[in-house]
Amino acid sequence: MGKTITEKILANHSGNSEVKPGQLINAKIDLCLGNDITAPISIDQYEKAGAKRVFDKSRIALVMDHFTPNKDIKSAEQCAQVRRFAREQGIDHFYDVGCMGIEHALLPELGLVLPGDLIIGADSHTCTYGALGAFSTGVGSTDLAAAMISGEAWFKVPEQMRFIYNGKRKKWVGGKDLILFTIGKIGVDGALYRTMNLEGPVIRSLPMDDRLTMCNMVIEAGAKNGVIQADEITQEYEKNRSNREYKVYKSDTDAMYIATFEWDVSELEPQVAFPHLPSNTKPVSEAKDVKIDQAFIGSCTNGRLSDLVLAAQILKGKKIANFVRCIVIPATQEVYRQAMHQGLIDIFLDAGCAVSTPTCGPCLGGHMGILAEGERCIATSNRNFVGRMGHVKSEVYLSNAAVAAASAITGVITHPEEVLS
Repeated sequence: MGKTITEKILANHSGNSEVKPGQLINAKIDLCLGNDITAPISIDQYEKAGAKRVFDKSRIALVMDHFTPNKDIKSAEQCAQVRRFAREQGIDHFYDVGCMGIEHALLPELGLVLPGDLIIGADSHTCTYGALGAFSTGVGSTDLAAAMISGEAWFKVPEQMRFIYNGKRKKWVGGKDLILFTIGKIGVDGALYRTMNLEGPVIRSLPMDDRLTMCNMVIEAGAKNGVIQADEITQEYEKNRSNREYKVYKSDTDAMYIATFEWDVSELEPQVAFPHLPSNTKPVSEAKDVKIDQAFIGSCTNGRLSDLVLAAQILKGKKIANFVRCIVIPATQEVYRQAMHQGLIDIFLDAGCAVSTPTCGPCLGGHMGILAEGERCIATSNRNFVGRMGHVKSEVYLSNAAVAAASAITGVITHPEEVLS
């Protein structure tokens, strides 16, 4: 019987000729990831276990991105603990203020995650790297501690689901809209502990940034991981990013799936997820007259250069609406630099936006954009749960960067074409 990309990667890393859904395995890890919130818990458990040295200082990445630059004493102490650990252990990939970026944008940018890799991270959106043809998934901080000691983690092999996207995307429709549409169709538990195999001509034509966005949000459908076949676009993306060899896996034509969904997305509009679930999606044309107080363009989902380019196309020569705040946060220092060189920062500033150094900040209600009671935000991030960005009586709407920028101009959720016409 044929096997999928995920099944082949898990078999290869566990020393098995093949694996089957439901099977429990121990697998070797190519990269372990922790951040300033989750890594301190892992370090506590690591030290409690009596461990002295990590299994491989070149296979651990620690990224200070959630509450940095530190918003208060507690967050400063968390970073100090991770900083001490990284120094003592000689961790090769430690990223702090000035060199860090939002972890799930930074690691692909630096070439630390490659096709065929098996990656775990103590952050639920570690599933992002499936866009490169890797197996990547989020784990608990205790599992991360065990992996830092042993270089291995245990998994239950997930069942496989297949999603095929046909047709040709309309203008302003990207990976964010495709994944919001998908989650809207299957629900927030529609892929629970399963692999979402994303395929079809629309996926093959997607730029890498859009692929990363899609795999970033498979966890919002409950998936264990998402994966896209590595191809010429992947190889071009990886060129000059890493000297490490990688292996490209392909799903067999007779691989088994417990469910297959196939859609023609030619008529798909930009999507908006209404409060308080990513599955509560509607076309932007059905979101008229929804007033906003804030627009947030950034996060590990949509803070890459292509997202900022989209936003700048909408904002150029225009002004943010009165009494609306627009916060733009480039996902990495390199994205910030490129945006500056391309004149995007000037466009944002001229429009009345606030531009920040890389941070997860507002996405998780940490800092740099907390909502008050009754306020609404349209955000390019990945979650809109109750209280996600601040007060429990605030509301978050999810969209792509173009819709968020257009909405910041009008003060209501708006299709990009409406501000350009």
